[in-house]
Amino acid sequence: MVKIRTKLAERLGIDLPIFGFSHSVDVTAAITNSGGLGVYGIAHDPPDAVPGKLAAIRKLLGDRPLGIDIMMPKGMPEDETLENVRANLPGEQVAYVAGLTEKYQVPASTKKTFFNSVLRTPSYFEGQLQALLASDTDLVAFGVGLTPDAVSRLQAQGKLVGALIGSPHHFDAYRGVDLDFIVAQGTEAGAHTGQIGTMVMVPEIVQMAGDLPVLAAGGIGHGSQIAAALSMGAQGVWLGTTWLSASEHGHGDHAIGDKLRAKLFAAGSGDTAITKGSSGKPQRQVRSAWTEAWADPNAPPPLKMPFQHALVGELLTAIDEHEVDPLLHSPAGQGVVWSKAERSVPEIMDDLAEQTAIGLKQGIATLEEG
Repeated sequence: MVKIRTKLAERLGIDLPIFGFSHSVDVTAAITNSGGLGVYGIAHDPPDAVPGKLAAIRKLLGDRPLGIDIMMPKGMPEDETLENVRANLPGEQVAYVAGLTEKYQVPASTKKTFFNSVLRTPSYFEGQLQALLASDTDLVAFGVGLTPDAVSRLQAQGKLVGALIGSPHHFDAYRGVDLDFIVAQGTEAGAHTGQIGTMVMVPEIVQMAGDLPVLAAGGIGHGSQIAAALSMGAQGVWLGTTWLSASEHGHGDHAIGDKLRAKLFAAGSGDTAITKGSSGKPQRQVRSAWTEAWADPNAPPPLKMPFQHALVGELLTAIDEHEVDPLLHSPAGQGVVWSKAERSVPEIMDDLAEQTAIGLKQGIATLEEG
């Protein structure tokens, strides 16, 4: 097996500097068991569900390292309920969502999911944080937002703590926070993302960060890109979209249905779009009638997080449950182009490692000094 060492990888005891983000217990565990570091996203897990999810992953990992991604966005309502928020949503947006439901003949949802039963509030995030503080998690990354207090509390429990950033301004905002690593995420990334490209973002943040380890993210799905990231000074890469094609994603809470999987396999690098229609924050997804509907000039403006989520949660749940083909979508980065067929996580990791090794050994340039 190819092993690629960086200081951060050695500190974590992993063979490959590949950090894999997933909402799937099985995928997360498989990434770590294949030599990288699986990072489980708890955004969709209520606080009381987090300990059980972490225990399930730990059972599959043994004593190998485990990472967690948590969100702590600012501006969430303090003392609100989902029912009260729904009752006070603006009529124009409510009518627009009802129109989409009728246009695409979406049956009502019959399931309770994160999207139609949870309102993001500070107490929700604090409950998740408490679960992480009580866990044996080795690494925690803040995907959106953070507080210095949360960082110091996690570090006091011996956990490495980092944050995803989408611009140099974000890095400047975190200068006073004693982070252990940074993930520099370019606009090519799936889900919540910024506007600066990965090739520009990564070396800029590496220079700003000094000795602080930087991971590269955004559109990366081939080993040649990993080699490029390492050449730019990154100590590893952060991949999310890559794992949507994994066979381990075929069951469990975050199973991917055949129709959505086919869309992902068919998508090219130009088949994604950024929309605020799902969460209220810019999110890159596979292009669909959903992204087109919210980009329509006649559409009302999406609401801010978490109010957009409250607005569309029932419809999103119904779309997934009934596999309403035109509206089916998933967060995905431009690196979706590299995912054309179902493969296991070990197969994906082996390919990435081999491609990276080739990229590091071969090049079209030669260096002459004098």
